[in-house]
Amino acid sequence: MTIEPTPEFPTIENLSKAQCWELLRGQVLGRLAVVVEDHPDIFPVNYAVDHDSLVFRTAEGTKLYGATSNTPVAFEIDGYEPESAQAWSVVLRGRAEQIEAISGLAEAERLPLQPWQGGSKNHLMRIHPLNLSGRRFQVTKPDIWTTPLSDARRASFE
Repeated sequence: MTIEPTPEFPTIENLSKAQCWELLRGQVLGRLAVVVEDHPDIFPVNYAVDHDSLVFRTAEGTKLYGATSNTPVAFEIDGYEPESAQAWSVVLRGRAEQIEAISGLAEAERLPLQPWQGGSKNHLMRIHPLNLSGRRFQVTKPDIWTTPLSDARRASFE
C-alpha cells in the first residue's frame, strides 16, 4: 500500500550514504550516545570526518569509558535549511576505538578538532561505522524555526 503525502503523512526523503557523509563533513558538533552501566548517555562532541569514519577528542571519564566498553555507539547530527524549509538528520552507528598507533595519532592530530570546553582532551577516538542513515523532510511550521529562541511559539520546543 502506497501512502500519498499529506500533512499527516509528509514525504520523507531517505538520504544516500554520500549525502550523509556530505552533511557530516559540513558540521563540527554532534551528539555521541553510549551505554554506561546499562543505561544510555548522550554527550555533545566536536568531531571531524576522516576517511569514512568520525574522529573526536575526549578526556578521561564517562564518555571515554562508554565509547571503549565494547558496546556499539551512535552519533547524530541534524539541521534546518531555511531556504527550503527542510530539516534533516543523520545517524551513524558503529564501534569506537581509541587511536593508539603512532601513524594514526599523527594523522588524527592534523584534523581540525577544536573542543568547546577547555581542559586536557588527550584521547583521540575513531568511530568506525556499521550503519549510516539519514533523512530530510519538510517542516510543518517553518516560521517557528526562523524566529529567535525567545519567541513564545518556539519556547515549547526548546
